[in-house]
Amino acid sequence: MKELRTWREVLIEQLAANRAEAIGYLKLSIEEYQVDEDIPLLLLALRTFVESQGGISELAKKTGINSQVLSKILSGDKPPSLDTLSAILKAFGCRISIELVEEGSPDLALTSAD
Repeated sequence: MKELRTWREVLIEQLAANRAEAIGYLKLSIEEYQVDEDIPLLLLALRTFVESQGGISELAKKTGINSQVLSKILSGDKPPSLDTLSAILKAFGCRISIELVEEGSPDLALTSAD
């Protein structure tokens, strides 16, 4: 019998296999958050990205933040602090940057630190 998987499980597998796609997924998720301010969706995207890149325990090793604390942050109802988000992104070779959008207002963008 064929094992059924959720869409999220398939997505995590795809993102794990392609780092550029994983970064693109996270970047798009942050851009969507800026439009709709849907915190639960942003946190789900962050958890999906983290799981695709080795999981909470791997992130805890890279950031020095306790895995239980990270799990609570990524499962909460508030967005992570800028310091925490920056630490998470840095652990995966990314950073937050500012760029102008067409209307001239500031916009957060995610870039890969090369």
